[in-house]
Amino acid sequence: MILLSLIAALALEQIRPLGNRNRVWLLFIRYANHLERNFNAGSERHGVVAWLVAILPPVLLSLAIYYGLYALNPALALAWNVLVLYLTMGFRHFSSAFSEISLALSEGRDHDARLALSGWIGQPTSDMSVNEVSRLAIEQGVLDSYRHVFGTMFWFVLLPGPSGALLYRLSAMLTQKWGERNFDEDPFGRFAARFGLWLDWLPARLAAASFAVMGNFEDAIYCWRSQARTWGNYTAGILLASAAGAIGVRLGDPLRQDYLLKIRPELGTGDEADPQYLKSAVGLIWRAVLLWLALLLLLTIAGLFA
Repeated sequence: MILLSLIAALALEQIRPLGNRNRVWLLFIRYANHLERNFNAGSERHGVVAWLVAILPPVLLSLAIYYGLYALNPALALAWNVLVLYLTMGFRHFSSAFSEISLALSEGRDHDARLALSGWIGQPTSDMSVNEVSRLAIEQGVLDSYRHVFGTMFWFVLLPGPSGALLYRLSAMLTQKWGERNFDEDPFGRFAARFGLWLDWLPARLAAASFAVMGNFEDAIYCWRSQARTWGNYTAGILLASAAGAIGVRLGDPLRQDYLLKIRPELGTGDEADPQYLKSAVGLIWRAVLLWLALLLLLTIAGLFA
């Protein structure tokens, strides 16, 4: 059921992609904002309580619905899995942006590419060069693919029903909302950030290893070991360094943004990023997804004969 649920959700998402600004997630964001307004009294324990109130009810409810439907008919439980995965996964969240930026750059519409990238990442891009647009698009695509595909897949497989997928995506959203702030001034989001790091520890390394296996293994492992810790966020550094080494492109490096030069460490080896590497990055991610599905198929077959 697990493998079938993943394949059905990925296929459905390709046919009818669901944007990351859909009503379900907007409703949860408003709910999270409401909890912060009512619970944030400047203490970490208030953040813990708010996190539990935000996460546990929907996760436990999804699990109760799954077991209730399974008792009626396993096909209903399968449909519920697919629905939750459809809401929580999103390969097209980044691949469509990749395609739009790549097409604009290949046609010489650099301004349109900058606008598309700005809408995707929510940051100014007006003074970026073509190489900088390509570099930042690859970085964002790798990180989005991990959040929306690999991390979600891992926890869906590990925990019963759709609870793992829902737990991971809701936790990731709270990490982005509450966990990216100065904890000395506002410790409210410290627990959200800490729990997010715990959830990411193993799947991020498995995703990075998948990039290495499906690309240039030697360079990917070298970049992972020698460059990942130079990145501000170590988990992101692992993913970006491995992906950059796997496709032979340089990421990181100084970036012109909002009329300022943003100094960033170098990741990867090889050539400067250009529009062609956007396609290479999408291909690498797809191959890694297929690798995960193939391994899950082997585990499923082994389980049948155990």
